[in-house]
Amino acid sequence: MARHGIALWLVLGASSLPMPVSAVTSESFQVSATIVAGCLVVGGVSNYGSLNFGSSSALATSTVQVALTSGVQLQCTPGVTLNMTVDGGLYNSGGRHMQLNSGSARVAYSLFSDAAYSQSLGISQSVAVAYSDANNISLPIYGQVQLPGNQPGGTYSDVLQVQLSW
Repeated sequence: MARHGIALWLVLGASSLPMPVSAVTSESFQVSATIVAGCLVVGGVSNYGSLNFGSSSALATSTVQVALTSGVQLQCTPGVTLNMTVDGGLYNSGGRHMQLNSGSARVAYSLFSDAAYSQSLGISQSVAVAYSDANNISLPIYGQVQLPGNQPGGTYSDVLQVQLSW
């Protein structure tokens, strides 16, 4: 009987020892991101530039053409269709006008979306902004004024709102 007890003890002792477990488990998980196409105003500038027709004689009757200068620079995701609209300004009465800062005299002006001054930029008309470098986009705004030759001297101005969409 003694032998039987010893053998039992050895079996019990062996079963209470931890058994080494060698297991390999493998699962997968998904990684994803959604990149939304869009545009960025570089530097967060809120002033889109200026159209400065310069100084002319009150008697001048010439046509003056200028391009938007010192304007905002935009960056867009390549392939984004960027559109702009320009409102009628503060003195929109039968078209865009600049008004004498110290009076009520006005001078009419027109906007164009091309450097050839052939594509009129109507009031609140949506125009596609073409670009070749998605990291350096300028707004294509060109102004033209036909000086009437009979206006009081002084500074004439207007403020336009530009809306961009993509």
